[in-house]
Order: sequence, then C-alpha cells, then structure tokens
Amino acid sequence: MKELLTGNYAVAEAVRLARVQLVAAYPITPQTPIYEKLSEMEMEGKLKGIMMRMESEHSAMAAVVAASLTGVRTFTATASQGIALMHEMLHFASGNRVPVVMCNVNRVIAIPWAFGSDQSDSLSQRDTGWLQFYCEDAQEACDTVIQAYRIAEQILLPIMVCIDGFFTSHFLEPIEIPDQASIDAFLPPFSLPSRFDIHNPAFIANVINADHYMQYRQRTFEDMEKAKPVIKEVNREYEEIIGRGYNMIEAVNTDDAEIVLVTSGAMTSTARMAIQSLRDKGYKAGLLKMKAFRPFPTEEVQEALKNVPRVAVLDRNISIGKEGIWCQELKAALYPLERRPLITGYIAGICGADVSPDMIEGMVIDSLQRKETGELPVWVRRD
Repeated sequence: MKELLTGNYAVAEAVRLARVQLVAAYPITPQTPIYEKLSEMEMEGKLKGIMMRMESEHSAMAAVVAASLTGVRTFTATASQGIALMHEMLHFASGNRVPVVMCNVNRVIAIPWAFGSDQSDSLSQRDTGWLQFYCEDAQEACDTVIQAYRIAEQILLPIMVCIDGFFTSHFLEPIEIPDQASIDAFLPPFSLPSRFDIHNPAFIANVINADHYMQYRQRTFEDMEKAKPVIKEVNREYEEIIGRGYNMIEAVNTDDAEIVLVTSGAMTSTARMAIQSLRDKGYKAGLLKMKAFRPFPTEEVQEALKNVPRVAVLDRNISIGKEGIWCQELKAALYPLERRPLITGYIAGICGADVSPDMIEGMVIDSLQRKETGELPVWVRRD
C-alpha cells in the first residue's frame, strides 16, 4: 500500500523496518524530521530500539560507533555543519570497520549561512572510508537505507545514504512502504560477534607501526573495491523480494547518444524531462544517473560512455580551486579510454537554486557547440 510521505519520513520508515536497535542523533535542518519521526515511533512503540539525543553530531557518531562495536544495529542522520563536526569520527567509524548506516540530508556548508541543498557537505567526506549512495527520490531513499544494512554488515564498512535537502527530504511523494515480513526475509537480524564486551572491557584501536598502518589502509581499500559485487547482489535480491532495484549507475538512451548528461540526486528527475525534450527536438542526447560515489563505479561508467563523443556533467557542489566533484571523478574514470569524450562541467543548483528543464537543455546544447573542454567549470545561474 502506498503512503504520501516526505523523503525524511520515508527514511525513518526504513530504519523502523530494519529493526535498528540504537539511534543516536542531534537535530539539524533539514534532517530534523527524521529524528522527530523516529522519536514519535519510539514513543508509540513502533520503533523497538532506543533513541538517544546527543549533545552534538560528533557525540552522536561516537555513540553509534561504540554501540556497533558491541554488536548492535545502529543509525544516525545529519546534514551540513553536522557532518562537518562529525568528520573526525567518520574516520573512527570506517577505521573500526563498524557497519553504521547514516542518512545525510544535503545542505550547504557555512559561511555564509544558508539552508538550500548542496552535495558539498557529503562529497567533501569522500576520503573518510564510507560508502556513499545518492538517491533521486524518497522511494529510492527508503529502499537504499534498507539495502545499506545488508551491504554494510557484509563488508563491515559504514554507509552514507544522501538525499537533497528540501527537495527529496521535504517533498511529499507516494511511497510504497515494504511490509515487515518481506524486509525480515531480506534483512536477517544483526548477528555479528561482539567485538567489545561491556562486562569484560578491553582496549581496542591500539597504536601500531607504519608497516601495520599501511597494511590496514590497503586492506580497507581492497575491501571497499570488493563491495561492488556485494552491492549488485544485494540489489538483485532486494528486487527479487520487493520488486524494485537501483544499480550503481543508470544509463538512459546512451547507446546512440552524441552527448550524455551526467547527474546525481534529485536533479536527475528534472534531467529525465530535459533529455526527453531534446530527443523530441532531434538531439541524440542520453542520461547517466550516478547513484554510487564510493566505491566509484569506474568500470560501469567506462562501459556506458566508451562510445560517447561528448559528456556534460551537472554538479550541485563545487570544489573551490578546481571544479564540480562528480566532474573530477568522471574525468579520472574516463581517462584510460582510448577514445576519451570531450567533458564539460556545469555548476548549477547550489543552495537549492532552481534548475529547470530548459536550463538543462541549454547546458547540453552549449556542450555540443564546444570544440574543446575547459579546466574550469561553467557556472549556470538564472540571474
């Protein structure tokens, strides 16, 4: 049965269905409704786990890391300055190999203060050792949180599920909430052996020498790469039980495309309309939706774009001093190709600024007219 829910509430429903045992969080706009809904579920007895209101996001992450080490399934959520404050503990989570699942509701980073959507808050955490998935809508957010627990508990690395603040997080959409029996069939109880016994405490995370540290980093890197087939298999099983699935990338009309637009998150839905409009006007345009950011789906991207002469990358973020972060990653992934496409990066929608279908069509047509790619991105604003 479908319900009309916001993306934030859809995430809370997924946490309930996953039978999470401990939620530790600190409210921050636009993530707060997730926290509020889970508190309501706890009060009504629908959420069997424990809610902990922490004094900061740093403490929230410390709490879920510690709880996960005792063999407890955990969840937290944050945004913007909250994930920035968590930064140190994000490394602790991946370093301790705990399968924490977190929803980050993308919002700009201060200063100046603002509240609109911007993926810079989570993308700037790309080197912390977390898997990162970006969702197009509330249904995908709900399904991805549930899938994240299966993946994280198999590979023992934390996962960040990202949704666009005030778009996916607050828009009401018809959502199909899976029934508990189906999720129980998909997601078994958390059964990892406790690595920290509160009745027999021991010291963990010892100081080690350079050789051991490097071995540890290499092992984590290799295990992140091994997550790719796990992600695919978990998605296949979820699709088999629930009837919906999401690949690490989604290629639309790329086989005969003269140009492919690359997007992520909520802007992908707008891009679908723009690409169809361009097709109707005679342009051979395609779309590549990026869902996985870490691990980066290099082989899948190369396969999808190996015969495409031009690529336009639309980023709702900016790495000051370089360009959009997705564009950087796409260029690195496509560099080994014998026939590399001409890649143009566009920055739009920062702080939730409007990105309409006609603006996206304009970017694609602009990219088609360029004879060479530039090092710097093209800024697109509706002034």
